[in-house]
Amino acid sequence: MSAIRVIICDDHGVMRRGLRLQLEQQPDVEVAGEASDGRVAVQLAEELRPQVVLMDIGMPNLNGIQATAQIVKSNPSVGIIILSMYSDEEYLLRALNAGARGYLLKESAEEDLDRAVRAVAQGRSYFSPAIQTALRDDYVRQLRQKGVTDSYELLTDREREVLQLLAEGKANKEVAAALDCSVNTVATHRMHLMQKLGLHSAAEIVLYAVRKRIIA
Repeated sequence: MSAIRVIICDDHGVMRRGLRLQLEQQPDVEVAGEASDGRVAVQLAEELRPQVVLMDIGMPNLNGIQATAQIVKSNPSVGIIILSMYSDEEYLLRALNAGARGYLLKESAEEDLDRAVRAVAQGRSYFSPAIQTALRDDYVRQLRQKGVTDSYELLTDREREVLQLLAEGKANKEVAAALDCSVNTVATHRMHLMQKLGLHSAAEIVLYAVRKRIIA
């Protein structure tokens, strides 16, 4: 089994060295390169074709969100994990819209790093537990303030299955194969569940799933 190829992108040398040291202790992980600014990160991702990119959100010359978008556009299969000090929904949504699959808070990166890299390398999403808790608490608070019930209860069992698979990053065709149905059927379920939940994009589907702890 080949090692998971990782690129570390952070403008702080101490942070890069710490991440490299931890990852190199894992026998199934290979650190293929490092970048200290966003433009170099994009170039390295193009040259080295890693499976996972660790991307600081605040990179110089080209910020981490823009660098993520460029890397994913060139190589949609790459899994990008954003490293950030910010846990609010705005930054997370921007990261997801750019194509990131993971989001780690720097304060807990050491604890979550190994699980995050393996999850993203397998095509799944990963978010720091603290983010999941904060989003869940905020979601519950909003429901109480608005005096409404959770729309998740309106979904059919099949719509819930589709929601989870979409939130895990699977395309309609992959969902159809997993559920043994047509792509058109998946598209219909997707449209219905988004209408019921008030969602408008793939990034919002993922964000909702994180709030509900449907995905880790």
